[in-house]
Amino acid sequence: MTATSSAPADHHAIAAGLEGLIGLLRVLSPGGGLSLTTASTLHRLNTAGPSRLSDLAAGEGVTQPAMTQLVSRLQRQGLAERRGHQQDRRVVMVHITEAGSQLLGQRRAHRAAALTQLLARLPAEDERSIAAALPALGRLAAMASSDSERWVRP
Repeated sequence: MTATSSAPADHHAIAAGLEGLIGLLRVLSPGGGLSLTTASTLHRLNTAGPSRLSDLAAGEGVTQPAMTQLVSRLQRQGLAERRGHQQDRRVVMVHITEAGSQLLGQRRAHRAAALTQLLARLPAEDERSIAAALPALGRLAAMASSDSERWVRP
């Protein structure tokens, strides 16, 4: 049987492909001791804005004590800071700093340069296919992020 556009997608194959993308991200990421969870947390703060620690933990799929340690490390490194909530002073919000935003930009530029070299070795059709998949992948990531508590590991 040949695959057609109406055939159901192989979700196991999609999961395996996404796992491969995680490996690619690791390979393309510069050194410097920033874990993927740390980089993802900074990215979340940079794109979504200030967040409660509990929301960051849920979004990253880690425990609140683990996120507390991660944010403390980011704070010591000058990449994030804790501030009181403007309307409710009992709430502490985590903000990315300018240094954190700059670090994310540097990491993205490094990955883009390395990716450019890899893409140059692919057929143009493959590069176009990858680019065409980006909107759907972005929507998938946004859905997972907006409902992150549903996907947290037991």
